[in-house]
Amino acid sequence: MDLESKYNTKSPAVKRLMREALELRSATDEYCARPLDDNLFEWHFTVRGAPHTDFQAGIYHGRILLPPDYPMKPPNIILLTPNGRFETNKKICLSISGHHPETWQPSWSIRTAMLALIAFMPTPGNGTIGSLDYTADERKQLARKSQSWKCDICGKMSDQLDKSIDNSNNSAITPDESNLINNVIFKGEETSDNNRKEAVTENSSQVTESLTQTSCAAQEAASSNNAAQPQPVAAAANTPVPVPPLSNLISDSTSNLLITILVAVIAFLIYRRIFLL
Repeated sequence: MDLESKYNTKSPAVKRLMREALELRSATDEYCARPLDDNLFEWHFTVRGAPHTDFQAGIYHGRILLPPDYPMKPPNIILLTPNGRFETNKKICLSISGHHPETWQPSWSIRTAMLALIAFMPTPGNGTIGSLDYTADERKQLARKSQSWKCDICGKMSDQLDKSIDNSNNSAITPDESNLINNVIFKGEETSDNNRKEAVTENSSQVTESLTQTSCAAQEAASSNNAAQPQPVAAAANTPVPVPPLSNLISDSTSNLLITILVAVIAFLIYRRIFLL
């Protein structure tokens, strides 16, 4: 495979993928991965199911699609082998995949992604994107069938992994990879909790909407009843204020004038009497 002549070796993504291809050139008894002969940004991988789980007898094959700006952005992972946990030929929703670029870290690699996938497979699906919730018996049956499954490009799955008992190619899981696996499992549990919260929120919204509709109906009924009844306040506002007759107004003015004249005459008489004495 002469990829150096096909790609720009100064590209960070090309340099990183070539280094990972060199590190993964030898298969282990748990996983293997390699790029296609004509495409460095598409890899095929094979992983063995985790021991003491429904998948322990299975060997699962899939594709890894890497973006041009890898490792700054995460790859997309697609499983091809029927397994009962993930839909086949569909991008898997994990914190290590393109569905969650916000949780991806450039220090992670194809190897750590495969280890995380192995650890994540036994967790419940709970309706996440691309997940399945087959029964334990169905998964075990699919695990047995997976050993004879063939890829059109890579061949039979059971021939992909190293079958030697003493496998020196296995590397110990680093602390970063251990944190990644825990993060992937936590992300799955978090997604399940969010699904439950969304269901509760949706039910609450439906109840609230029902109560709102009931309240609106009651208000409309009350408005209809009020419209049918006479409005005393409005009637009182429209009633004209009675105006007293003109004769009454004249009589009042005359009385006031006479009183004023009488007071003036009395004052004049008192003044005259005082000063003439």
